[in-house]
Formats: sequence, C-alpha cells, structure tokens
Amino acid sequence: MFATAYRNVCRHHNTHKALLKCFTASGCARSLSLTRFDPTIHEFVSSLAQKQPSFPVASKDVHILSKPSEFYQNLLSIIRRARHRIFLSSLYIGFSEKELVDALDKALYGNPGLHLYLNLDYNRSTRPGPTSPILALLPLLRNHEKRVHISLFRSPKLSGMTANIVPPRFNEGWGTWHAKIYGSDDDVMISGANLNKAYFSNRQDRYLHFTAQPALADYCFSFLRTVSSFSYQVFANPATGQPVFRWEDTSTLPWQIQSKAESALSQFQAKHLLSSMSSQNSEERANASDVLIFPILQAGQFNVREEERTLSMLFDHLASREHHIDKQHVVGLTSGYFGLSKQYQDLILKSNAGCNIIAASPKANGFYGSGGLSGLIPEGYTLLEQRFMKAARTASRASPSNITDGHNVSLREWERDGWTYHAKGIWLSPSVDTPPILTLFGSTNLNSRSANLDTELSFVMATSTDGLRQKLQEEIQGLQCWAVPWRGGERKVRCRTKAIVGLVGGML
Repeated sequence: MFATAYRNVCRHHNTHKALLKCFTASGCARSLSLTRFDPTIHEFVSSLAQKQPSFPVASKDVHILSKPSEFYQNLLSIIRRARHRIFLSSLYIGFSEKELVDALDKALYGNPGLHLYLNLDYNRSTRPGPTSPILALLPLLRNHEKRVHISLFRSPKLSGMTANIVPPRFNEGWGTWHAKIYGSDDDVMISGANLNKAYFSNRQDRYLHFTAQPALADYCFSFLRTVSSFSYQVFANPATGQPVFRWEDTSTLPWQIQSKAESALSQFQAKHLLSSMSSQNSEERANASDVLIFPILQAGQFNVREEERTLSMLFDHLASREHHIDKQHVVGLTSGYFGLSKQYQDLILKSNAGCNIIAASPKANGFYGSGGLSGLIPEGYTLLEQRFMKAARTASRASPSNITDGHNVSLREWERDGWTYHAKGIWLSPSVDTPPILTLFGSTNLNSRSANLDTELSFVMATSTDGLRQKLQEEIQGLQCWAVPWRGGERKVRCRTKAIVGLVGGML
C-alpha cells in the first residue's frame, strides 16, 4: 500500500499535495502528539509535519557544542568509532588536514567492512595548484580504492563559454555544494563548518550532535547518496596517481542536471515524508521523545525552496498568534554573511516579533584582508547591512539606539581578536526572558546566495524540555558575549564596492 501511494505521488508535479491526498485517502496518516510542545508553536509544528519529513528524538541524545576545538575532537571521535560507514559532507577538506585524513585512513585499515563516503564541491575542491584540496584525498583512494566513494557536486549554473572564461575560485560564485553533515554509523553531527584548520581552531560556528539516531543518520546518508547520482565520481589513476573525475550518468550531461536534480530531491523528500507520516513509525518512540527534527532542503537553481516556505510558514504563524498571547515572540538570527534575501527581509520587517540579529564584523569576515576583489567582500556586507537598517527604520521596526529590546529589530556585530565568524541560524523564544523553543540550524546563511545558488540542508528543531531549551539559551549567550553594537552606519563604503555589489550582489 505504501509503495503504491509513493508511486502515485511521483507521477504528480506538486509532490507534497499529491502525497497528502493519496496518503489521507489510504487512511494511514498519523497525527503527531504535540501537547508536550509550547502551545504557541503547536499549529506551526503540526503544519510543518504535513510538509516536511520529521524525526522524533530524545533530548538526552542532543548535544550542543560551542567551540571549534570541540567540533574537531568530536569529529575525530565519530570517525574512530565507525564500524560500517562514515559519511562526510562539506564544501571542501583542506589540503593540510593530515590528521583528519590519517584518522580516516586508520579507521579504514582497522575495519575491513567500513566504507567512507565524501560529498564535496567540485570547484572548491579542485582549485589548481600543488595545494589543491582533492590531492590530499588521493592516499585514501589509493589505499582503499573500493571502499572510498568521493562525489563532487558541480553547479550547472555556470556552463558553456562562461565556464571556460570564469577563472578558478571566482567560478564558485555561481553556486556550490554547501551541506555540512558529519556522520558515522548511527551518529550524525550537523554544522555550518567546513573541514579545515580555521574551522577547528578560531572560526566560530554552530555544532549539534545527535547520538544513537539510526533514522536520522539514514536520512542524511541517503540524501548524500541521492546527490551523488548527479555528481562527479573521483578515482585515482593507477598509472599516474593523479585524480580522475568521471561523470557516470550517460543519459544526462553534467551542465544539464536541473530537471534530474529537481526530480531526485523532490522524490527523496516525498519518500521520507511518507515514512514520517506512516503508522508504521514507532508511536512508542515518538511519544517518548521530547524533540522533533525536520530536515529542510533549499536548492533554488533546482526549484527546491523548502527553507523559504518553512520560514514563511513560521512568520505567518507568529502573525496569527499576535492577538492571542500576552507576550511577544522574539526571533534570534545570525549569519556570518548577513545579506537577507528580499523575501526574508520582508518577513522580518512586516512582523511584529522582536528580532535580534548578530552579523560578522568586517574583521570577523572570512575574507577580511584578502587580496584582489575578494578583499572588498567585507565592505560589501557592510553595504548590505546599511541597506537593511535603512529599511528597518523606514518600516519603523528599528530598535531605538539599536539595542536589544525584544520588540523591534536590532543588529549587533560579532568580533573577537584573531577569530572569524561563520555561525548561522535562527532561534525562537516565547518572550524576551524565556529560552528558545525552536531553532533552525545547518548550512544556510539565510541570504540571497543560499536561497538561489547554493545547495543547502538545514534543520528545524522543536523541543519541550527545559534542559535542551537552556542549552540553546547558553548557545545564544555564547555568541552574544562577543557581540558589540553595530557600527556599520559609521563605515564608508567605496564607490567601486557599491558598483561590484550592484553587479554580483546575489552571489554574496
């Protein structure tokens, strides 16, 4: 019956509507018990469960890390414990990460049945030169040829003559593989961090580790294998030892994958939504869990826009609750590359919820001090911040003196000597003096680039337990302790920066 329902779904253009129609007709829909969650988000969580796959989790299995060094040590521990599969997804793995590569190599030698799966971005991982990231992975391919599976996603946005003209590094502006998933066996860690030294030492991000979660781990693993079906595969040339990039789909050209990718991602989500809603799910486990997790895909170039839909649903829900509660919701938002898309900016400015934003200061921007045009990127974000705050004032939403008051919009900037800032996500609290009941985390920077160019995987997590809510509050406080009042209004933006942002603003 479930297979028949799924096949019927896949014949329809509007996957989710078709899914709900045939699934309701089959009498198999499972209604989630939401009484354990804060009543102010009951309707939102219930609605989201009809749109997105969901995974019940016990709060004791959710671990929030706060430091890059903790992230790295946890990553190494996950690798060392692996017995069946290691699956890692990142923009790239740094050329100098010998300890990480050695840990993977040792794990494979010690476990003959272990397989390693890597999903990385093609353009970022194949930058030319002796320190090209892909070269660091060659020993793994040579030593464990049949058990190392490396997939490189290449955005089809840049193709034809343009692809030959745009130089390396700049070609990443047309979209990248951006999902950050770090898992082994039944453990999975979700972050926004990539795999190189800075992210292990002095580049601040967010890190959530879920232990003993076979269903969630299987979802993440299956997602990566799905994307591998429209990615390049990497092998080591036995004669030269150099990497070989092979496109294995003979029916689709690498720069014409839009239709295939849209279909594959939509059907993947539909399949997992069906599984989430099925009565075959363990009711006992669901009722014993105090956390619900919803994976959210965003791949604008493939017409997959779940993140945009989810955030629209959230702000619509907040608006519907305004006249029914005594206290005002407060949204916390952060991005290392703060440049909200027009849709997200409108959601915030048209809402009455308080919104406290943390962005990277120019010195904490990862491109600060870079040579050439990339050195202008921090200044470009200052321009985007200035435009946002001007729009907030025009909408009468800017907080007086730009202070956090729980009612209006405030913007602060994160700055710590010798560190850069890469954290991103959203927290929702019932009021200014209560800890979060919901958070969005993962790879999205919540900007135009994430919405339209990059391929992202993020998660919405709702919780009812005081312990996990307090940990989320501590996570926010850990970021806020390095946040100072925004000073972007005092900074001068040069004319050439304004011109460049006018040309490529959507790529920032």
